[in-house]
Amino acid sequence: MFGFNMFPIIARPFSTEFYCFSVAMLPGNEREDVERGGKIIMPPSALDHLTRLNISYPMLFKLNNPKLDRITHCGVLEFVADEGKVYLPHWMMHNLMLDEGDVVHIESANLPVATFSRFQPHSPDFLDISNPKAVLENCLRNFACLTTGDVVNIKYNTKDYELSVLETQPGNAVSIIECDMNVEFAPPLGYQDPDPEKNKNDTAEGSNDQLAACSGFYPFTGQGHRLDGKQKKDSDEDLPPIKIPTRVGIPDYNWKIGTINFMRNVRKPDPPKIEKKEEFEAFSGKGHKLAKAGAST
Repeated sequence: MFGFNMFPIIARPFSTEFYCFSVAMLPGNEREDVERGGKIIMPPSALDHLTRLNISYPMLFKLNNPKLDRITHCGVLEFVADEGKVYLPHWMMHNLMLDEGDVVHIESANLPVATFSRFQPHSPDFLDISNPKAVLENCLRNFACLTTGDVVNIKYNTKDYELSVLETQPGNAVSIIECDMNVEFAPPLGYQDPDPEKNKNDTAEGSNDQLAACSGFYPFTGQGHRLDGKQKKDSDEDLPPIKIPTRVGIPDYNWKIGTINFMRNVRKPDPPKIEKKEEFEAFSGKGHKLAKAGAST
């Protein structure tokens, strides 16, 4: 009557149960984007039900395993699943302790925007990545939310890494869609701080072994093989090997552990020879007559 709604529509909660299956059971091509993210695939009837309930966007859901009281949160990627079924990433089913065909309870959720999160890798190999924060930021683009206590799986250079979500702020479950979130890493499981005394001893032993190896060189001491498959002659086996002494260079006392210095014998180029140009003289060329000598004009 007055052009506006005096009684706004209150969003009603979405709550239902589905039979859950892993993404590998989804008919059609392999969905790597679902397996490497934090979103699920629901049936079309769920979308119709959600639109009639006036659910806020983005759609976030709370997943609950009623048998073991395990909880996690996720987003939705598509509504193309078979009716009565929902497809989850394998790592999410592992967190909820669900098997293929188990019942999972799904209800809508409103989560605060994330401001901070703390992860703990499950392997020290995660430290081999040159920029872990950039890799994690790229992988979290396929996630919609994070839950404290979950173990997420990311993939980098054909290798899988598992990370535990130790802490999220401002709540135990947060939304990470279009947010500015600070990330910290805890020491990986099984990680041990390096012992400086042990590293010093290993460096000294390596230097001694290197000096011992440089004491001499025996050329042509390997084994040879004939191309025709016959046995080679053993007439040269009785000759003693010739030892060529090697000269140990002056050590680089400014060398640091973990660096490689390539010594190059750079020879300065010879200065170019500058040729002196002859000075220009006008009308210094030779002339020729058109008529032959002695001819009458």
